[in-house]
Amino acid sequence: MAIASAAETVDLATAPLRELNQRLHDLAGGTPGPTHWRVLNPNGAHAVACAVDADVEVEIEGHVGYYCAGMNKRATVRVHGNAGPGLAENMMSGAVLVDGNASQSAGASAHGGILVVYGDASARCGISMKGVDIVVRGSVGHLSGFMAQTGRLVVCGDAGEALGDSIYEARIYLRGEPAGLGADCIEKELRAEHRAELAELLERAGVGDVDPGEFRRFGSARQLYNFKVDNVGAY
Repeated sequence: MAIASAAETVDLATAPLRELNQRLHDLAGGTPGPTHWRVLNPNGAHAVACAVDADVEVEIEGHVGYYCAGMNKRATVRVHGNAGPGLAENMMSGAVLVDGNASQSAGASAHGGILVVYGDASARCGISMKGVDIVVRGSVGHLSGFMAQTGRLVVCGDAGEALGDSIYEARIYLRGEPAGLGADCIEKELRAEHRAELAELLERAGVGDVDPGEFRRFGSARQLYNFKVDNVGAY
């Protein structure tokens, strides 16, 4: 996932963030413009490169705040630093990569594309994911994969409490240990097709040196899909 060399440079120390995002939004629908952007001095700004809908590459040199690359569509956004809460929230397609760590709710409700965090991700990583692929080189916090509907969450490190709580049909691949599994989340067999799937995902994420055979697979026991009268007291 290398990013091209020539770039349109925007320094947020002098240029308003609103202006940057507007210029990126103006590229939607095939409007001519730069295809590679370099953003300097983000200094923890919120919603950097948010809601981009164009085939562009955006390199952000530094740390970002809330909702970086939220609602991303088609773009490749790379953060050379850490990211705050809501990274790539509701992403539809494209790729979002973070060289450092990500705060809570990374990839929340994301529908497609790939999100890669080369450090650790905090609580609720992949909450309510709806088709996105998420690869975390490090570990994730509690309630990661909570109510995950579809897609794949790959964690090369450990996971916090309540992993996969109330999960639907998403797949969770974990290389380390979970502090605990959430409601209706169980360990499942890691078959040959899953190892092949993992190998492809790890290669796409740029962590092909990790052995897919070292992972365990987790998913739904499908016990929460239907109302059961025996459990009426719990509702």
